[in-house]
Amino acid sequence: MKTAALALTASMLLPISAQAVETHGALAAERQRVESADYRMIGHLVRVDGTGARTSYGVNIRAHWFPGVLKIFFEVASPAAARVHALFEMRPGGKSTIRIAHPGDAKASELEFAKWNEGPLGDGFSYEDFLEATYFWASQKALGEAKYGARDCEQVKSTPSPADETHFAEAKSWLDHDSGFPVYVEKTMKGSGTVKEFTYFGLRQTRGVWSASQVEAKIRGRAGSTQLIIDRGTPAAHLGPKDFSPEQLTHF
Repeated sequence: MKTAALALTASMLLPISAQAVETHGALAAERQRVESADYRMIGHLVRVDGTGARTSYGVNIRAHWFPGVLKIFFEVASPAAARVHALFEMRPGGKSTIRIAHPGDAKASELEFAKWNEGPLGDGFSYEDFLEATYFWASQKALGEAKYGARDCEQVKSTPSPADETHFAEAKSWLDHDSGFPVYVEKTMKGSGTVKEFTYFGLRQTRGVWSASQVEAKIRGRAGSTQLIIDRGTPAAHLGPKDFSPEQLTHF
């Protein structure tokens, strides 16, 4: 079964229960989605430059919500020269961390905050985009109903407090009215005002779970894009602490 389990960045991948939206509303559903994460996925991260040339990396991603922390294990599996492991830990209202290891490393190293807006294929999908922190920022404002394409959406503006460690000044999300799943997200960078646009394709419901098959990231005003394409996945993977252990980071 194909499934896109987030959003990275904010709400980039994680699946969401249809019932949660009806019961708690869009924002609460997004948080519930993060706090019930338990998935594996296999896919590709593809950069398309301004000339149309493509660079593709094979990626494996797994995630699980433990009490008070979301852990995401991200692996670039191919090509061999690009292999890297990263462990993202997002704590709502607390300190998030990103640890990185390359083949041959005896132990992982913590990625300094200044490099969170980089990524294995540049800044299209940055490491920070894989953290699911947006909907846990200090300020959440409902902007009312809005259309995105043919979809009826609820629009939400998320703004961090000075204590929230992020390179973004704000994020605006268009959440599908029926599923609560993001259809489109704009993130504005601090300082430069650069806007990153995330569009979700292939939304579908399978056994009560909503997912997308592809997420495209574009930087407004720049040619090209970066795409996260999901080939297959398991939305209920029954993961545990050993799947996110320090030993897993250095095991290639």
